[in-house]
Amino acid sequence: MASATVVSFFGLDGLCLELASLLVRSGYKVRGVERTETSARGAFFELGGEYCTNPLEATRDALTVFVSISEEEIDDVFFRKDGAVKGLRKDAVIVILSTLSISYLHKLEKRFADESGNMYLVDAFVFQAVSETFKDKIIVVASGGQEALHMAHPVFSAISPKVFAFEVELGIASKIRAVNFLLEGIHLVASVEATFLGVRAGIHPTILYDIISNAAGSSWIFVDAIPKLLTGDHILTDYLRTCMKNTGFAMDLAKKLLFPLPMLAMAFQGLINGAFGGRDRAAPSENWEQTFGVNVREVAKQQSYNPVELANDIVAISKVVQRVGFIGLGAMGFGMASHLLKSNFSVHAYDIYKPTLSRFADLGGMTGDSPKEVAKDAEVLIIMVANEAQAESVLYGEAGSVSALSDGATIVLSSTLSPGFVNRLEKRLKDEDRDIKLVDAPVSGGVKRAAEGTLTIMASGTDEALHFAGSVLSALSEKLYILKGGCGAASSIKMVNQLLAGVHIVAAAEAMAFAARLGLKTKVLFEVLKNASGYSWMFGNRVPHMLENDYTPLSAVDIFVKDLGIVSYESSKLKISHLISSIAYQIFVSASASGWGRYDDAAVVKVYETLTGVKVEGRISPVSKDDLRRLLPSEWPEDPTEDLIAAQLQSSSQVLVVLDDDPTGTQTVHDIEVLTEWGVDTLAKQFSQKPKCFFILTNSRSLSTEKAVSLTKEICKNVDTASKTIEGINYTVVLRGDSTLRGHFPEEADAAVSVLGEMDAWIICPFFLQGGRYTIDDIHYVADSERLVPAGETEFSKDASFGYKSSDLKEWVEEKTKGRVPASSVASVSIDLLRKVGPDGVCNYLCSLKKGSTCIVNAASERDMAVFAAGMIKAENKGKRFLCRTAASFVSARIGIKSRPPICPSDLGISGKKSGGLIVVGSYVPKTTKQVEELKSRLGIKLKCVEVSVDKLAMKTEKDREEEINCAAQVANASLKACKDTLLMTSRQLITGKSASESLAINYKVSSALVDIVRRITVQPRYIIAKGGITSSDLATKALEARHAIVVGQALAGVPLWQLGQESRHPGVPYIVFPGNVGGNNALAEVVEKWTCNRRASTKDLLLNAEKGGYAVGAFNVYNIEGVEAVVAAAEDQNSPAILQIHPGALKQGGLPLVACCLSAAQQARVPITVHFDHGCSKTELIEAIELGFDSIMVDGSNLPFRENISYTKKIAVLAHAKEMLVEAELGRLSGSEDGLTVEEYEAKLTDVAQAEQFIDETSLDALAVCIGNVHGKYPASGPRLRLDLLKDLREITLNRSVSLVLHGASGLPVELVKACIELGVRKFNVNTEVRNAYMESLRKPSKDLVHVMESAKEAMKAVIIEKMQLFCSSGKA
Repeated sequence: MASATVVSFFGLDGLCLELASLLVRSGYKVRGVERTETSARGAFFELGGEYCTNPLEATRDALTVFVSISEEEIDDVFFRKDGAVKGLRKDAVIVILSTLSISYLHKLEKRFADESGNMYLVDAFVFQAVSETFKDKIIVVASGGQEALHMAHPVFSAISPKVFAFEVELGIASKIRAVNFLLEGIHLVASVEATFLGVRAGIHPTILYDIISNAAGSSWIFVDAIPKLLTGDHILTDYLRTCMKNTGFAMDLAKKLLFPLPMLAMAFQGLINGAFGGRDRAAPSENWEQTFGVNVREVAKQQSYNPVELANDIVAISKVVQRVGFIGLGAMGFGMASHLLKSNFSVHAYDIYKPTLSRFADLGGMTGDSPKEVAKDAEVLIIMVANEAQAESVLYGEAGSVSALSDGATIVLSSTLSPGFVNRLEKRLKDEDRDIKLVDAPVSGGVKRAAEGTLTIMASGTDEALHFAGSVLSALSEKLYILKGGCGAASSIKMVNQLLAGVHIVAAAEAMAFAARLGLKTKVLFEVLKNASGYSWMFGNRVPHMLENDYTPLSAVDIFVKDLGIVSYESSKLKISHLISSIAYQIFVSASASGWGRYDDAAVVKVYETLTGVKVEGRISPVSKDDLRRLLPSEWPEDPTEDLIAAQLQSSSQVLVVLDDDPTGTQTVHDIEVLTEWGVDTLAKQFSQKPKCFFILTNSRSLSTEKAVSLTKEICKNVDTASKTIEGINYTVVLRGDSTLRGHFPEEADAAVSVLGEMDAWIICPFFLQGGRYTIDDIHYVADSERLVPAGETEFSKDASFGYKSSDLKEWVEEKTKGRVPASSVASVSIDLLRKVGPDGVCNYLCSLKKGSTCIVNAASERDMAVFAAGMIKAENKGKRFLCRTAASFVSARIGIKSRPPICPSDLGISGKKSGGLIVVGSYVPKTTKQVEELKSRLGIKLKCVEVSVDKLAMKTEKDREEEINCAAQVANASLKACKDTLLMTSRQLITGKSASESLAINYKVSSALVDIVRRITVQPRYIIAKGGITSSDLATKALEARHAIVVGQALAGVPLWQLGQESRHPGVPYIVFPGNVGGNNALAEVVEKWTCNRRASTKDLLLNAEKGGYAVGAFNVYNIEGVEAVVAAAEDQNSPAILQIHPGALKQGGLPLVACCLSAAQQARVPITVHFDHGCSKTELIEAIELGFDSIMVDGSNLPFRENISYTKKIAVLAHAKEMLVEAELGRLSGSEDGLTVEEYEAKLTDVAQAEQFIDETSLDALAVCIGNVHGKYPASGPRLRLDLLKDLREITLNRSVSLVLHGASGLPVELVKACIELGVRKFNVNTEVRNAYMESLRKPSKDLVHVMESAKEAMKAVIIEKMQLFCSSGKA
């Protein structure tokens, strides 16, 4: 047999013998060492083990070594001169089964590492399960490094069907063991106290044992230990001393943490009492008998009876009862009364809480206004109230029931009351001499079992009373015990049960609080201890309340204040001590005094939480992102991205095929193709291009599970078929899903495997950096600002179709697979492995997984993702096959794509305005609603909002739906045509169905309506934003008819930007796929603002673009609406930028309406147009112009002396620049006339170069209007005489200062001169005279109507303006 199969044991106790036997049966070779002479040696040999006398011999070739010896023995056996450590393999795994201090474990780990190199140490708590699920099977709880646990996994799997592995650090298993020890110790002492109290109360101990073993007060310790106590079994002595030692281990751990364990401390005293409290060397039974003054062993030998058989006999001859009165419809009482109704009893009920009475009446029961009313004519009256005071009141208080009962009726007391109260009541009824009978019948089992009629009922009383009540008691119970001893006997049993139940609840609280302080995951701890010897019925029932922090009262704290008060009173009366229950009583009293009396009794844990500051709640709390990431080790030092890219180049045949359940999966890639159809021919063509990756948009998240499964199978079949048509093609399928864990998992994965064959492992990797999704220590988090919120606590987990509870991905897998894949079987690639061992470690780990495994991937950075991807590729190169269920980051990491900055409109060559942009919002996640609110707030009236009613689309008639769709399409179409960005959104009220399938059907109706609306929009939007995965998919494939798209990049981190294929309705239009769950509240607004048409270009932008393009922009003076429209129409016709220019004279006549007209026209234009205030000669008019919203102004101080011109221009420039306006100024004076301003030829002067340089530097202007011989108005007959040499000199000084040159008086300049001026840097020409002349000339033509006059004038001016734009070379430059 290969050496790798050798397993050694140091110490051969009963557990080790069981483990060895299991390993031998699994084909392992086992060796053992036991230093003392015991029968274990022979037993080990008989089971097939090889006994070794030499430790070195035992460890030879052993891959795994189990150690079950003390610290002193370990030091001696392993580390002496010829110790066993010398024989250890370098890769051996040492599994510590002994109870050792955690500090010693860490020292041991270091010592083994120092002595034998790469040896691995694992701390293990191994035990036989007590649960029904794993009865007598071995359970393994192991902690240590990931690699150590991985190495030990085959051996653990051979011995156990359930392995809990904690890949963190040594000591976790020991801490869990300590918590179990705590529970064992408390349960043992409580079991002893309860048994002695019951016997002292007159209950036969075997009857007590039989009943409690099947009641809520049961625990594994009670079931196991009490028979030993009653028989005086000598095993109890060893049992007790082991328990003392174990309890001491837990208390020492608590002492170091300064954590109070009052229940365990008292239990420890009880253990001491049992071990040493009586005669020297006496057995525990004797010591406890001496303490409690009761010889339970002798009583146990006395003749007993069978309470179940007695109950069967009574029921068989019980009287038929028709009419039942019922008082007390609390949580238990309501269930009991309603079950009696179902059992065909006529029930007349009373409760002080009127709504409960109404509920009962709705079930068909009769209700009364008083106890007296319901008692009348009742054959059996059941009392189910909270306490003795209430019982007294409903029986003998005002309108009490006893006075109304018929003679011979029977009262059944089902409340938990003291035996003394029951005895006094029986005597009182007898004294009335009305033959009213009493049955003492407390119940146990909880609310659910009450409603099902499966309670445990203990009943006692006279035979006659029991015969009358037998049929009713039988109807309510699954187990009915009839006790001898008369009234009070049943309440004594219930008292004992409540003692144990109360103690077990407090013990559970103490254990869970202690676990929280130890840093254990309380939810996982609960799953472990459900199988361990510290389990009790109350632990299993109440701890879930603590984990959920749900204290909705099913049985209140105050109930146990009452019940343990009964224990205290009766114990005192019976003169018997009750140490452990008295502590529990005081803790319940503390809880009540703290205001939690009416909370569920599990709220007693709050006493511990308040006292110590821990939180038992199993839900994982949000954490600081920075704090959590700071605790992580440093990233793997080498970036494997280049290696990934190289691997892709070397292996062009390996294709990543991503089945995307909505379009948002392209969030991290660029230059990748997306297919929306998947025929074999289409896929074969794609494979033939040998891409490194391509996406198939399935949109399956919007489908029912059945349709999603069918679709996945169809696509996988086609992918497989198509790949085989291309020689040498290999592929890996990725099921890209939601990073917040929504979608059809595991159904789609099962579907893929059914076609593609079993995989070596499923890879689950929801990390997505851009969306703020991190997986750390197997917990998946969603970033919310600077906090990381566990995914199970976010709005995404409440999804109507794909909701879930677990944030721990291992538990999530178990939850989603409905237990088919248990959390304990899910493998995990830890951040430690990624950052400390790197790609090779990932590869080795993946290769070692059992075929068909499920493996989750932790990641907190892109580097982590790249390391995993590199390791996965290495594993694939070794022949491993994986099916990946991942978020977007995995895809880009897997194919080595490096991120790019977000795409802007200019990156795609998009400028100007052709129409408005369309934003379609269908997503209903709260994040989207907040983003939409922010968008509307920030854009205000610039955004047209078209809201469609979901109620009309999904819940009303077809006519209502059609009207809503048609109206929305018409409004949106008009808005887009008017160049207004348009938000098409569904109403924000979320309407869900009664089931997940109904909710999906509603979603489909809404999504299909949005498709219809977009289909009916005829205007081509400037861009399209689709918000939400289902929305974006349906719009792309159904409304826009895209069969193919290219992922250009991202519009924002995590927001993909596509360009649709030529076959689509809007080819080339940017299509922004905006996930519903990405970005902060501002994200949508930021993208829209970047892409919106609403922001006008500035005059400075126009001139800078002109500089880059080597052309000039025309600035055309306008005086009325015809002139404004002529400029805009010409600009749109020529696709040219333009400037609308208003002179002070025009402003004086046209006023604010003229300015508003220009600004509105510029706003609505499809090309860049700005509005300029020309020749501002007055400070007042310039300041007014600045406030009126002009894009730029001209400060004309050319008539002033040079220094005054500088001062004047500078002051205005400061004001204008504060508003981000371009400032133009003039240096030099033009000859001619312009709008009433005349300058004589002799006053004119050319611009001085030296002065220009000084002028620019001191005023900080942006554009300089120069005089180089140009004139306002008409040039003389001799023609213009421009000083181009001067213009060249001015160009040199302005170019270096990023100042644009402006030339006034462009009307009448020959083409050659204009071209020359542009070449020499003129970027703005003012045009006035020729346009005005065209206008005036058109007025001379006869027209029938004023409208025709306006039209004629507009066309005349437009013709001139087009000519100028062509001359200035600005046509086509918008």
